[in-house]
Amino acid sequence: MSRDTLPEWPDHGGRRTALLERFGLPAEQPLIDFSANLNPLGPPAWLGDWLAGAAGRLAHYPTPDDDAPAKAIAECNGLAPEQVLVTNGGAEAIYLAAALHAGGRALIVEPTFSEYRLACAHYGLSVESMALCGETFELDVDEAEQAMANASVLFLCRPNNPTGTLVPRASLERLLARGRETGTTLVVDEAFVDFSDAEPLTPLLATAPNLVLLRSLTKLYDLPGLRLGYLLGAPERVARARGLQMPWSVNALALGLVSPLLADADYLARTHDWLSGVRPGLPEAVRTLGYAVPATQANFFLLDGKDAAEAEALFAFLLRRGLLARHTHNFPGLDGRWLRLALRDGPDNVRLLEALTAWRAS
Repeated sequence: MSRDTLPEWPDHGGRRTALLERFGLPAEQPLIDFSANLNPLGPPAWLGDWLAGAAGRLAHYPTPDDDAPAKAIAECNGLAPEQVLVTNGGAEAIYLAAALHAGGRALIVEPTFSEYRLACAHYGLSVESMALCGETFELDVDEAEQAMANASVLFLCRPNNPTGTLVPRASLERLLARGRETGTTLVVDEAFVDFSDAEPLTPLLATAPNLVLLRSLTKLYDLPGLRLGYLLGAPERVARARGLQMPWSVNALALGLVSPLLADADYLARTHDWLSGVRPGLPEAVRTLGYAVPATQANFFLLDGKDAAEAEALFAFLLRRGLLARHTHNFPGLDGRWLRLALRDGPDNVRLLEALTAWRAS
């Protein structure tokens, strides 16, 4: 197969079939998936029994006036239920945030998740991009404040996908103050915030009506097939987003799971115990092998492949050894030069280190 006829690079992680085909590998090849940023603990142990007992929910439409999920999220975040909108995954929350500013002007800080740009295109927003700085991927707040002059909405990911970097809360407070001057809404996607040590931003909602927070429950609880997320903001903004949401957007099983998921304190504690060892340890071990790895505050990290050709060769090398990395061809500013790797459990991480050691030796 020539390079011109190769399948396109997938836009998201976890697309094993297309990547195995691209590199001429059998579809049944076993893979450890480092491309999708999910909790390696797997779903909560009680989930199977819960789903079996919830089969009766499938015979009924979700109850439109059931406010229990929003109340559970509100209580967890110290907010009022009127500040919560449950969504069909984090993706719907992104599209609703764009819909609130349809026809306006968006500022997107890149490299970042491609869905912001796609959502803006869907709702007719013109997009201006600004780049994170250098290979530490820090935000130039002064530049962002200047760029906000012509933006109706600023999309920011915290921790950022794919860099793992975290904009400090003090910097966000500056941007919110600037947004009140320029009429700019700050949309902060916190899909990976539960894997970080970030200061919570929810208290800022009390004094910043131009702040919208987006969250995902499917990343933390390893439920990407369920689609469950939520949007937080001022009550009037949430009400507008609810009016733009498709009817029956969130299924009955997802709605029913909100409360028990948030109540599982043991699962959250075990996740943090796992993170406390692997997040500093694995990236540092990769650096020790001679690879450049920026600091991360998320459950994934970037590895510098030096150039796109070298990174693709390393990608293929890992794939043939049963390890699926995430390419960066669709992240503006990374352009395929880097690989993104999720943090996984001990044996999987050992396999990765062995493969990276072998690549250096070769």
